[in-house]
Amino acid sequence: MKIIIIGFGVQGRKRAIVAGRNCVAIVDPYEKNANFKSIFDVPLNLFDAAMVCTPDSEKNRIIIYLLENKKHVLVEKPLLDCKNIKISEIAKLSKSKETTCYTAYNHRFEPHFVNFKKILEKEKIGKPYFLRLFYGNGTARLVRESKWRDKEGGVINDLGSHILDTYLFWFGKNTTNFNLFMDNKFENKSHDHILFGSNGLPKISAEISMISWRNHFFADFYFENGSLHIDSLCKWGPSKLILRKRILPSGKPTETKKVIVKNDPTWDKEYIYFKKLCKLKVSNTENDIWIQKNLRKLSSELKKK
Repeated sequence: MKIIIIGFGVQGRKRAIVAGRNCVAIVDPYEKNANFKSIFDVPLNLFDAAMVCTPDSEKNRIIIYLLENKKHVLVEKPLLDCKNIKISEIAKLSKSKETTCYTAYNHRFEPHFVNFKKILEKEKIGKPYFLRLFYGNGTARLVRESKWRDKEGGVINDLGSHILDTYLFWFGKNTTNFNLFMDNKFENKSHDHILFGSNGLPKISAEISMISWRNHFFADFYFENGSLHIDSLCKWGPSKLILRKRILPSGKPTETKKVIVKNDPTWDKEYIYFKKLCKLKVSNTENDIWIQKNLRKLSSELKKK
């Protein structure tokens, strides 16, 4: 399958490395070594699929053009309604043209995210009580110096969409009742630190931050009969997964721990998954609709501040 990369920033460069020899062209108006400045200049017989790594405001018109010309699409998260184009319309177009439109959330392929889900499905840990999540990096200065990133949703769209997709991956569409608890603009015009959550099932508290100078992720999930913990991602490893079984009435729990030390495998795994979807002509736009609904609710609360 011949691939083109549209937008050659941080994510675009990662996608190009993963695509390897399948990458036949780079499209970027600001990259001096790009093969084309605009997608509309690229001969349609040159490629089968495109990876769209552009600012949010540019995504939808590019996706519509690609799908209309029966090209498969991988788009960097999040996919949002934009300029009078709704995700539902993109979904209908994708189906009618028998093409794949896939929004990339590579953390679904994080080994301990997969293992976490398997434990939730198989282990008898009892009634779920409370999930606490943290996802942070130190990109506040990079965002502030960017020509287009320090605006609109800020950390909500960037990291909040990952948190919502992770929730969706683990639990399905159990709740849409997410609320804003705390918001800050420590170094940016847009929000760079936010705390939000839900009193649904399970109850959840999520903190997302661009001012975490040591990049970090953790998940702490407490149940009636134990707890489940993830400490770090492979890219920031070592990545740990811990299952603790409760000892009544208040003893030290038994513990099973698995540690992974390896380079980030998610980009390669997601690329393989995308190619399979292209053969099946399947899209994941239903996930985008759910994620956007919750992002929109949180963003509206921010605007009221």
